[in-house]
Amino acid sequence: MSANIKKISKTSIVSKFNYDWKCNRFILLMSLPGLIMIALFAYYPMVGIVTAFQNYSLFLGISGSEWIGFDNFIRFFNDPNFFRIIKNTFFLGLVNLLWSFPAPIILALLINEVVHPKIKKFVQTATYLPYFISVVVIVGIMKSIFGSTGIVNDLLANFGVTPIQFFNESGFFRSLYVGSGIWHGVGYSSILYLAAIVGIDTEMYDAAKIDGCSKFKQIIHITLPSIRPTIITLFILSIGGIISVGFDKILLMYSPATYDVADVISTYVYRKGILDQDYGFSSAIGLFNSLVSIVFLLGANYVSRKLLKESLW
Repeated sequence: MSANIKKISKTSIVSKFNYDWKCNRFILLMSLPGLIMIALFAYYPMVGIVTAFQNYSLFLGISGSEWIGFDNFIRFFNDPNFFRIIKNTFFLGLVNLLWSFPAPIILALLINEVVHPKIKKFVQTATYLPYFISVVVIVGIMKSIFGSTGIVNDLLANFGVTPIQFFNESGFFRSLYVGSGIWHGVGYSSILYLAAIVGIDTEMYDAAKIDGCSKFKQIIHITLPSIRPTIITLFILSIGGIISVGFDKILLMYSPATYDVADVISTYVYRKGILDQDYGFSSAIGLFNSLVSIVFLLGANYVSRKLLKESLW
């Protein structure tokens, strides 16, 4: 009986594939280059994960390097910088999430309330344009404004105030990082919410107006509940990336003077892997980072499914 069921299931899968190929063969062929690129640049490099369990040497390669098991992980857990790096990564990711996640939602709600179409397009364009600016350029702009010889310190000097070393003082690092991140990505991130808002049935707003609901009540009782699935989906993804804070911008912004708040897992991997050429150790740290991110993603998805009845899967 079970053998017959397996035969039927295999036959149905083959027949479905043949039917799909017959109907969509051109689309499937068009997607083939993309699938090949994903396989080559996303999945094939994952073979290098084994270096996390080796005393990896560039000259010996993966096949010739010594297998040391979990020694790299144990070494990382015993590293004197371990708690500082973990604390900085979680705290910076959490602060960034708390400020950066609501910003595009608020911007989308505000843009949606703009009545004049030309002004609406101008605001959308103005907030979206920073997304196309390179992170290197953004940090350069920040340093020209907040650097030791930047605009802000020039103004302070004119008023007789001692210049502030924004990039060399730990207290300013997180504010500069999060603030610049919001300016850089808020316009781009708001597009998804605007698309969700556009799909809301306008008759609900008309009915709310007849009932005397203000704009604020319409947002609370119609707009936000209608885009709730989009908000939850993006929030779950953001939770999954809370430990994967931006490596490139931190690397450009931080210095040994701000290591106590700015040194995170990704920058530590860079120093150990690229500068110190300790490839096995840096691979172990990177793998640990990825595993924690997966746990966060699965946990956020599970909690959302249980409490809010909304989830990615």
